[in-house]
Amino acid sequence: MTTIRFCFLCALLALWLPWAAAAPAPVLVLQIDGAIGPVAMDRVQRALERAAREQAALVVLEIDTPGGLDTAMRGIVQAILASPVPVAGYVAPPGARAASAGTYILYACHVAAMAPATNLGAATPVALGLPGSGPEKEPKADKDGAPDKSQDTMSAKRMQDASAYLRSLAQLRGRDTAWADQAVKDSASLAANEALAHKVIDLVASDRADLLRQLDGREVRLAGAGKPDGPVVKLATAQAPVLVAEPNWRDRLLGVLSDPSLALLLMMVGVYGLVFEFMNPGFVAPGVIGGVCLLLAMWGLQMLPINYSGLALILLGIAFFVAEAFVPSYGALGAGGIAAFVFGALLLIDSELPGFGVPLPFIATIAGLFALALVVLIRMALKAHARPVVNGPPGLFGTHAVVIEFDPAQGEGWAQLNGERWRIHAGGQALAPGQLVQVARVDGLRLEVHPAPARQQQQQQQPASAP
Repeated sequence: MTTIRFCFLCALLALWLPWAAAAPAPVLVLQIDGAIGPVAMDRVQRALERAAREQAALVVLEIDTPGGLDTAMRGIVQAILASPVPVAGYVAPPGARAASAGTYILYACHVAAMAPATNLGAATPVALGLPGSGPEKEPKADKDGAPDKSQDTMSAKRMQDASAYLRSLAQLRGRDTAWADQAVKDSASLAANEALAHKVIDLVASDRADLLRQLDGREVRLAGAGKPDGPVVKLATAQAPVLVAEPNWRDRLLGVLSDPSLALLLMMVGVYGLVFEFMNPGFVAPGVIGGVCLLLAMWGLQMLPINYSGLALILLGIAFFVAEAFVPSYGALGAGGIAAFVFGALLLIDSELPGFGVPLPFIATIAGLFALALVVLIRMALKAHARPVVNGPPGLFGTHAVVIEFDPAQGEGWAQLNGERWRIHAGGQALAPGQLVQVARVDGLRLEVHPAPARQQQQQQQPASAP
């Protein structure tokens, strides 16, 4: 019986081993949608690491991007060049684009493909590698009216660096270097069929299934940085299982937090929450919420191309607005705070970078809320200024006191006022204990008084004689 079981297991193993050996390696698909930033770079790097771990046959990057940050783009390109797994860049779905930074990524891939009705190009650097600085502009003129050579030189250096970078990728993958130069220097763009005709891409595929069908049996060289003569790999994608790398909760959270508008809003909530906690110790919740929001805002801002002058203006504006609540200046500090906040928000992030920048309607909405709060603070200050003084020497003028004892020879005595004993001086007038007097002046700790009118004297005595 044991021999029969052993033979049966051996037969099953003999049948399973060829099937397992023939099982095709999977194809990993990652969608890059939106601006290229640190979150997209992190996702691509982790996807390529997973593909190497699982020995995938191919990684397909489905690209639809207007561009993004230079540092993130270079990080993605370096990860592709160092990948031991072939990478296919696919501009999809129809209507998508691989503009600016997307063009560099597509050039770096082992296979470049596009769907119909897509385009690529416009790879001119926008202050390439200089986060927080402005976009490429016409050079300013100096005092003599001639172009500023220093700015012109910096623009030329950035342009030449970007052009050489894209040409080097084109040479590595055997693609058209002349058009790569045009894409950088002239912002040239191409549609899918035009790109195929110019040998900028390798194929046009209608959808993902068509792409995998055309790639099946294709040979690619795993040449990367420092490996110009890498091994040649034959792709087997026709029957390969497709695994789509969906963004997890961490990717979604990081993508939301790196939004410039949300980062700015979190910073404001964090600062005001901490200020409220310091003003009202013991509430706890505002301090906890403010601390968490401020840390999240700092994380989001450090992933963005920040202009630190803009950040300083925003913090100065918030400080001015907080100071308005403590030191009422009838709108001077508040108006300065609103102006500083608006200018800071405009300068905070380079709005010309695609996908990055604080929208003007958002800035206008926040400035409007600040202005509304400023109006409320001014009205509160004016009402407080119109109220009569209720403490200190000015608050004692015209009040009434009851004489406790009085020395006619010295013209001084003692009276009770607001539950306290005060030394009084009547200026030569005789006063009697129990008499109602009115304060005329405050001289240090002594009150100058005179007898209250007869009508008020009668009103004071009526409750005592009522029984």
